[in-house]
Amino acid sequence: MPFFADKRVMVTGGAGFLGCGLVGKLRERGCRDIFIPRSAQYDLVRMEDVERAYQDADPQIVIHLAAVCGGIQDNSKRPGVHFYNNLMMGVQAMEVGRRRGIEKFVAMGTVCSYPKFAPIPFDEDDLWDGYPEETNAAYGLSKKMYLVQSQAYRQQYGFNSIFLLPANLYGPGDNFNPDTSHVIPALIKKCLEAMDTGAGHIEVWGTGKATREFLYVDDAAEGILLATEFYNKSDPVNLGCDYEISIKDLVELIAKLTGFQGEIRWDPSKPDGQPRRRVSAKRAKAEFGFACTTQLEDGLRKTIDQYRKTRMA
Repeated sequence: MPFFADKRVMVTGGAGFLGCGLVGKLRERGCRDIFIPRSAQYDLVRMEDVERAYQDADPQIVIHLAAVCGGIQDNSKRPGVHFYNNLMMGVQAMEVGRRRGIEKFVAMGTVCSYPKFAPIPFDEDDLWDGYPEETNAAYGLSKKMYLVQSQAYRQQYGFNSIFLLPANLYGPGDNFNPDTSHVIPALIKKCLEAMDTGAGHIEVWGTGKATREFLYVDDAAEGILLATEFYNKSDPVNLGCDYEISIKDLVELIAKLTGFQGEIRWDPSKPDGQPRRRVSAKRAKAEFGFACTTQLEDGLRKTIDQYRKTRMA
């Protein structure tokens, strides 16, 4: 019998960007009992709502994806919200899972937890060798506490929890709200809107020198499910493709794919964020056979096509 076929699985954040794809893949794997605690009914920042979600779901496995997240602008404006809400959601969800004796808890970390000047590529063993980049620190440290909790609970209680660190996600269904979006949807939106209005330029934060690694959302969902099935240690594991692209090259690629031919104006008064990001994917490959299958340009085409259809609708 397939691993997930007889499992009761609760996916927090299961109606979100990453969650929708992951839930679809769970169903493809034969999982018939999936519970998604929607925010309108369950405020996972409140312990009583976390306990009620567990009571209603009675899960054997919990995959915790729910998060408050955004780009540099949102992280800079609301660091307190990012820290408190993410910390409380994850810590309480893992604690109730431990109390109930569930089989496994899967905690999603973030590449923002790595030190600002971590060696490239980011290796899991370097996670504690410095402070995160300042604009993302509150968010990154709140998620990093899941790792501390996971390791402490395994040591004291024998609780089976794992901690995954995905690279920057992108793909169809991403958040295109300019106040909270990440760099790829923000750039796609700027290019398409400039073409709609006939604007001769777009403005982009920073200098373009910073680099990032991007992980297609379906690849991330696949990696999470492989880890859920096969990985049973509290050592952190990166999910990524082990490559990086400069923001300058990314902007030029998105402009090409959208058809935007205007000027790109940089605003160096705005922050670049972390200077470089690229994760080592060796541990994920060795432990549960994860490898990326979607090239960046292909993933960007799919994301742009989907967003165009959404705007037309």
